[in-house]
Amino acid sequence: MRSAKSKSLIFIGLLFNCLEMIFSANAGFSVSIYNVTSQSIYLRWPKFSGASSYRVTATAVNTVGHSLLARFSDVTLKGTLTSLIPNTIYAIQAEAIDKNGIILAETQIMQSTAPDIPVIDKAYSKLSNSITVEWRAVPGATSYLLTAQDGDSFIETVVTNSPGTLTGLKPATLYRVTIRSINSGGKSQPSPFRKAKTVLAAPILSVSSPSCDSIAVSWKAVYMAAGFSVSLMRSDGLGRMLKENTTNTSLIFTNLDPGTLYTIKAYAWSVNGIPGDDFTYNQRTSPNAPADVQVAFNSGALRAIVSWMPTEGALTYSVTASSGLLKLKCNTSSASCMVPSLQCSSEYYVSVTAYNDAGSSNPTDAVSLKTIPCAPVNISIEEDEPGHLLVSWPSVNFGHYYVVFVKSDDGLEVHCNTSHTQCHFQSDCGFTYFISVFAYNKAGQSPLGDVLNYSTAPCCPSDFRAVLVASDTVEVTWAPVRGAEMYETRALGGSGVVRCNDTATACTLSALPCNARYNITVYSFSEARGSNTSCASKYVATAPCSPEIKSISKEALSAISVHWQSNNEEATYIVTARGEAGLWHCTSSGNSCTLIHLPCGSAFSVSAIARSPAGQSLPSYSVPLETGACCPSGVKLYRLGNNGIRVYWRASDEMINYNTDLHGSKGNFTCTPTSGLSHCDITEIPCGDVYTVVVSPVTHKGPNLTFCPKKIYSVTCSGSSVGMVIYRGKSNAEQHI
Repeated sequence: MRSAKSKSLIFIGLLFNCLEMIFSANAGFSVSIYNVTSQSIYLRWPKFSGASSYRVTATAVNTVGHSLLARFSDVTLKGTLTSLIPNTIYAIQAEAIDKNGIILAETQIMQSTAPDIPVIDKAYSKLSNSITVEWRAVPGATSYLLTAQDGDSFIETVVTNSPGTLTGLKPATLYRVTIRSINSGGKSQPSPFRKAKTVLAAPILSVSSPSCDSIAVSWKAVYMAAGFSVSLMRSDGLGRMLKENTTNTSLIFTNLDPGTLYTIKAYAWSVNGIPGDDFTYNQRTSPNAPADVQVAFNSGALRAIVSWMPTEGALTYSVTASSGLLKLKCNTSSASCMVPSLQCSSEYYVSVTAYNDAGSSNPTDAVSLKTIPCAPVNISIEEDEPGHLLVSWPSVNFGHYYVVFVKSDDGLEVHCNTSHTQCHFQSDCGFTYFISVFAYNKAGQSPLGDVLNYSTAPCCPSDFRAVLVASDTVEVTWAPVRGAEMYETRALGGSGVVRCNDTATACTLSALPCNARYNITVYSFSEARGSNTSCASKYVATAPCSPEIKSISKEALSAISVHWQSNNEEATYIVTARGEAGLWHCTSSGNSCTLIHLPCGSAFSVSAIARSPAGQSLPSYSVPLETGACCPSGVKLYRLGNNGIRVYWRASDEMINYNTDLHGSKGNFTCTPTSGLSHCDITEIPCGDVYTVVVSPVTHKGPNLTFCPKKIYSVTCSGSSVGMVIYRGKSNAEQHI
């Protein structure tokens, strides 16, 4: 049986290949098929010249004795062959015949009828946009055409077998449904229609999780719906299903598990209780707030690490740190987050919120975080007294106590720990101190603020020496001291202040007034701190003023009285007479003194000085002085006996003693008479020589004065004794008055 069917199909296939082939006995005459049904074939042909009628014969292939003949007038150019057998191949021959019955032209074509008309067993709707049709198979049908008609609109679809589904339909709509069978020849007539109504459309849900234990469901009204059914169940299958029927368009499911994925299904039903399409939606409840929030503060980086216990169903977390209007956030998918850029001296309230696709949890209870204090500012440094530094600053918010570090430029560091806003430090002169202040609280140490430097005043020169090197000049010297860049020597007294500035450690104050008392101080100076004003002073007195000689008077032949103006009660005055004869002095604490034993006939320059513990004055102006014409006159030589000579003179003053000197080539002879005599005898003098004779006053110092006139005498010999004494004249020696 299968073999026969197979052969028949092969034959039919070969015929189908020739269905559109037209065989024409005469050119210009052909026939075509424009429609085929189960029992009819519709043909058309062109008008053929001379034809008065047309004859069409259809003979079933492989079916014995079944032929159909139809005749058409010349005005009819198309025709229909009816009462054919469904799903059968026909050989169709068309002839053009003239009025005499002669065939003018003919043509032939092969055509199969469509399969038989199928019958719908069922037509029903399970989805709001489709109707499913069931039928029995029709022999020879290769496919089926389903049609759903709603008024003037219809939707068609081709299927291969039963059941078939029409889609793209409108919900809750009554349709007339028909079916046609199809093969290569064409389509059958429509089957008797069946009425079928599409079910209600599914409600389109809007789902949200307003809280961590609830899901809210809402939808728009559904056309022709009498009520709605909504069910909810955990997507993992755990727990029981919750189901609600309602005529409203919203529902809220409560007492759910936080952060859990739920599957929601909803459908509408008609007045007949027929359910419509269902709508499925997966919704997660929003997460619960995280638990056990911990905050760890990193004081060095001014940031906080916030951690918490993970919460069920949370996808991300957001940490918020609020301080007044300032809000800092960090987001993470892990269970910790770093909040950067915190400000010092601030209190932050830190909370954590969990998020998933449903929304957010409630924020956790805020955890207070106090950051480290800011670095103290407006720090002031002053020396409230030498050797003491006072460091002070304004208080800092959230600063519980403070530590001040003071480091000197020699590397030594000290610190002060206090809950107040000032600290005292010992300081030394000439040092630079580097000062920093930190504030502290439980969170840690403040950042480093400004590092201030403070230079103390330079040290004062100690053990300096002030020496009077001249009557009007004081030389001050000292050792260098720490921190000093320059020194100022200041002498206060006399007619005002005398200053000397230098980088050296010595200063000479000159042209100072005489007989003055000066308070001398050496100040050290630095550019950073200025002058140290606490340096000690020393008193120095200048030498007495030079005395002024007012007069000189003769007290006796060899005594001169000198008078001057006294200007210093503590001074001792020394008068000096300086001449070729030598130096003579007298001393007095008053305003006069007497020079005694001055040689007569001498020229002197007389000056006076004042001397005190402070020093010696400059000499006064010199006054010239000449003593009194004291040399004897009338010097003569007389012979005495054989070998002696008497030198005779006339004395200028009975109180003066004289000395006689004879100088010759054979010897020098001296004699001094007793007081009051005006002659002197020299015995045993060699004769035959020339002698220079000088008679001079005798001074208290002893040596003879040499300014008296010299006379030359020749002493001749008479035998071996003194002969004549001959005056030869005066020498060239000057005579002094």
